[in-house]
Amino acid sequence: KTSIHAHAYEDPFFQAYWKKDKNIWVCLNCHTPLENQQPTLVKEIPRGRVEKAIQEPNPRYDPEYQKESVTCAACHVRDGVIHGPYEDSVAPHPTKYDPNFRTAQVCYRCHNVVSGPAQFYNVGPCGTYAEYEGQYWQERGFICQSCHMPEIERPVALDGPVRKGRRHLWRGGHDPDMVGRAVAVQVKADTAVPKPGDRVGFTLTLTNAGAGHKIPTGDPDRFFTVEFLVEDQQGNILEQQSSTMGRWILWQPAIIELYDNRLFPQTSRDYQFAYRIPEKTDGLKLRTRVRYHILTDSQHEMLQTKYGLTGNDPYRFVVYEREFPLSGELKTALEHQETRLSHVRRQQNGNSCKAVAHS
Repeated sequence: KTSIHAHAYEDPFFQAYWKKDKNIWVCLNCHTPLENQQPTLVKEIPRGRVEKAIQEPNPRYDPEYQKESVTCAACHVRDGVIHGPYEDSVAPHPTKYDPNFRTAQVCYRCHNVVSGPAQFYNVGPCGTYAEYEGQYWQERGFICQSCHMPEIERPVALDGPVRKGRRHLWRGGHDPDMVGRAVAVQVKADTAVPKPGDRVGFTLTLTNAGAGHKIPTGDPDRFFTVEFLVEDQQGNILEQQSSTMGRWILWQPAIIELYDNRLFPQTSRDYQFAYRIPEKTDGLKLRTRVRYHILTDSQHEMLQTKYGLTGNDPYRFVVYEREFPLSGELKTALEHQETRLSHVRRQQNGNSCKAVAHS
């Protein structure tokens, strides 16, 4: 009940965006995927245009069940039979072993949005599966569940045998810890012992070290900012620079991907910044920061004022922040940072996912 799946329908961000999009039915295919969670049934989609769909009332619609969002049945029930990853299930109801539960295919239905008419992009707006397919971690046997459904040994049912299973957590793009585990950051300077008058160049390397898909992924509104801020002893900002990593899509009159500069798994990008050291450096420092944004400030304000966004759910958070003195102490700060980061690695134990850091 704590997962985003469990609140996919009542999630304040979804409700506000859905209202903005005039409550179009297609969003419910993933946010409330069961037939009796749908208020209408789609009978025809003329020329593939979802906004022109011909619908009729659904006599089996249950509004209370709709509020439960992505339920157990959404993944596990087909035609009255409970499907799962075990071949030896003993239960008072029909069961069936489905090998797809041990692969990424079980996630494919909702996390691979294909393109339609007048839609021009390489990967659909929520096409995480396509970003994972054929990439580094898939080639090494990792599946979506490796990170988003950690392994655990416990009885699946009361008084049942202890067996290996997975926790149904699905932590992802709304969880600061999961986003933080995806990225690795390292900062270097071309002059480790700067003197007044030196123009020091800094390079921040951002690596998609832990995600099996591009970062960010999912909703195209998500993005990262990489920031350099020179601050004095009182915290005043003397100079700053910010770069954005994400995906920008034009939605009307046709859906066109303007650009996508996100990072594939195990790829890196360098961000450059230069600053001339002044005569007085007491308390002068460079703050480097990487922030993750679910949406922009202006989008958040629009959803609040026009589309009824409620709650105080965070829509941006810091995933990396570090200060470097712009003085002779810079070398020590850089060396300490490099030692710490050089020992960050990802364990490859079976197909489990775990980040380990040593200081």
